Parts: sequence; structure tokens; C-alpha cells
Amino acid sequence: MAMPAMDPMLDMSASDVLLGNPDNEDAVLDFVHKLESHQHVCMNSGRYDEAELARTRLEQLRLHEANRLREEVRSEQLSERLAIEEAHMKELQEFNAVWDEKVREFEDHSDILSSTLQHRQRQELEQFIVKCEATVMPRVKHSKQLLNLRHIEKSLARQKKYAEADSTKRAGDELEAQELAAWEMKRNEKISNLEEKQIQKHDLEMQGLLKRIKSGREEQKLARKQELQRLLQRYHNVKTQLESTQNIVRLRQEKTPIKTQIASGYAARPMSRSTARFQNQSPGVRNVV
Repeated sequence: MAMPAMDPMLDMSASDVLLGNPDNEDAVLDFVHKLESHQHVCMNSGRYDEAELARTRLEQLRLHEANRLREEVRSEQLSERLAIEEAHMKELQEFNAVWDEKVREFEDHSDILSSTLQHRQRQELEQFIVKCEATVMPRVKHSKQLLNLRHIEKSLARQKKYAEADSTKRAGDELEAQELAAWEMKRNEKISNLEEKQIQKHDLEMQGLLKRIKSGREEQKLARKQELQRLLQRYHNVKTQLESTQNIVRLRQEKTPIKTQIASGYAARPMSRSTARFQNQSPGVRNVV
């Protein structure tokens, strides 16, 4: 009795099946089932050559599919790692852009504060000097000796003792010049001391502002450093978790029999939770700082 001819489709490879419909993995699984069924039929009917051929084809197909699945997992895991790297780089760029802008705004504001204070202090000093010129020792206070000489001078002049009056006048003029010079020196010294104290007051005020600016700058640097450390730590945690998850997947795949891999390997393989969470989370830089 003639043996039934082997189904031509059973002589196809997995590549041939997927080539016909690369997106339909069910076609490969159906092909495996048909080969297994054909193998049993041949074995039960004593067609051992065909059964051996079907078994060999099954082994080749399963090995091919196992390799393809491993490569697919490797490719998916590489994509996951690249996605995390890209998300991390984007987050770093946003982080630096936000902080650079904050630093620029801080420095601009600091310059405005310093410039405003300098302008106010300059006006205050000018007004203070004008006030000192008007209020500090505004008039010379002559000595009793000079007043007495002027009195004697006038008395001698009334007595027509002009020579003696002239001599007394020259003595009075000389004493008045000395007193005027002493008054001017003392007045200028006093005004200069008051001006110096006002300048020192302004210096302390400016130093206080510069100290506050420096303190604010250091606080800003520390806040940026701490936020960057949190960002890098979060990236490290996600990367470590992803690597651990991927290692578990690879080890499980290596320990799983080829037949089981093919049966279960076509199930949907969603993106790693770590990758998805890292990509979906907002950097949150603006809220933190």
C-alpha cells in the first residue's frame, strides 16, 4: 500500500514560515504542532523514516526559534537600557538648563542689589557732606584777646592815635589770621572724621549685603549639588533594578527547555517596569528648586 505523501508545508523551515508572515508568530507555533502531529502519525503507522525526519525538523525548528527568542530578548533588553540612558541624559540636560537659568537670575539680581546700594550710598554721602558743611562749626569763634585788640584799636583811632591804632590793627589781623586758620583746620578735620564714619557705615552695609549674597550663592550651589545627587541616585537605582530584572529573565530563559520557550515565548513582553517608570516620571527639577 502506497504511503501518503508528506505535506509540503512540513518541509519548510521556521524562517520560511516567518518570511511569509513575519508578524504572525502563531504561524510558527501552528507549524510546530503540525510537525508534532505528523511525527506521531508516522510513528504510529510505522513510517519511521518520516517520523525521524519530522523529529529532526522539530529539533531544528525549536533550536532556531529558541535562538531567535534569545536574540529578541537581548534586543529588547538593549532597547530598554538605551531608553533609560536617553531619559537620563534628557533629564540631566533639563536639570542643567533650569539650574543655569537660576544661577543667572541670582547673579543678575545680586548685581542689581549691589548697584542700587552703591548709588544710594553715593547720594547719601553727598547729602551728608553738604549738611556737614552747613552745620559743623559754621562760624569762626574769635578769642577774647582778638576782641580786646579790636576794641583797643577803635579806641586809639577815636583818640586820633593813628600810629598806635595801626600797630594794634596789624597785631589783631595777625591773630585773626591765626585763629581763622586754626578754625578751618579744626572744622575740616571734624568734617573729615564725620565723613569717614559715614563711609565706614556704608562699608559695613555693603559688606553685609555681599555676605548675604555669598551665603545665598553657597546655599544655591549646595541645593544644586544635593538635587543632582538625588537625580544620579535615582538613575542608579533604576539602572540597577533593570539590570537585575534582565538578568533574571536571561537566566530563566537559559534554564527553560526549548520546547517550553517556544510555547511561552510568544506571550507579550511588555517594557520593564523600571524603564517605563523612569521614562514617565517628570524630572521635577523646577518643583524641587
